Amino acid sequence: MARAGAGEDGPHPESETPREKNTGPWAAGPDSPPLSRAVELMWGLAPVGTRGPRRGLSLEQIVDTAIELADEEGFEALSMNKLAERLGFTAMSLYRYVDSKATLLEVALDRVVGMPPEIPSGTPWREALELWARAEYRVISRHTGWLNVRMSAPPLGPNNMAWLETGLAALGGTRIPEALKLQLVMNLSLYIIGRARLAEEIKAEEEGSEGDWGIIDRLDPGRFPALTAAVRAQAFEQDDQQWATLFFDTGLGLLLDGYERLIASYE
Repeated sequence: MARAGAGEDGPHPESETPREKNTGPWAAGPDSPPLSRAVELMWGLAPVGTRGPRRGLSLEQIVDTAIELADEEGFEALSMNKLAERLGFTAMSLYRYVDSKATLLEVALDRVVGMPPEIPSGTPWREALELWARAEYRVISRHTGWLNVRMSAPPLGPNNMAWLETGLAALGGTRIPEALKLQLVMNLSLYIIGRARLAEEIKAEEEGSEGDWGIIDRLDPGRFPALTAAVRAQAFEQDDQQWATLFFDTGLGLLLDGYERLIASYE
């Protein structure tokens, strides 16, 4: 059994669940580097929760509760101790399933995105990418707290791989090189994440700052002629929904316009 007093980063080594050698179709070759614990858990390549006298807990329950807690109280509120309290177990019980908070976060990040939309085969690439982009934006907007998770490596779970597969498949009928397809899909995803993060940050700072916008009307036309022209054209006088449209829809359309010209150059 593990000794008491393990911190948020994980228990002492003797508390970890012994790993079994995988001999199935996903088995690694003799020269393959070892996979991280998080990747093993996400892809079902490692036994979990096999030690300890208490039952009634599962990896799925731990991850779902972590997502629920972060959505309700903010990502900063998520800790192994608080998660254990909500589940009705001790923190050390959780470490029988995940060896660290970092592992939990990596598994949760894959679970929170879910599966990508089902896009019918033969859908034109632009329509398919737009469906894909809007679906990703909706998912992220439901779980904005997870935008604050710092990643040390690209997400490599099955759900994230499924999203990448769907995005690449959308460009399958084009003649652009495979490496460029990947760049276009990744660039689109980064745009979506950036827009979602910006929308969330602006929403969080709106309270108490509305009066500050009055400075816009006091700008010196000689110093800010272009900006003054935009103010006179009432460019800033949009309601929240219109700003949301400007933040996402307009930018998405312009981005896909550029993709269209690039793809056409390979035809």
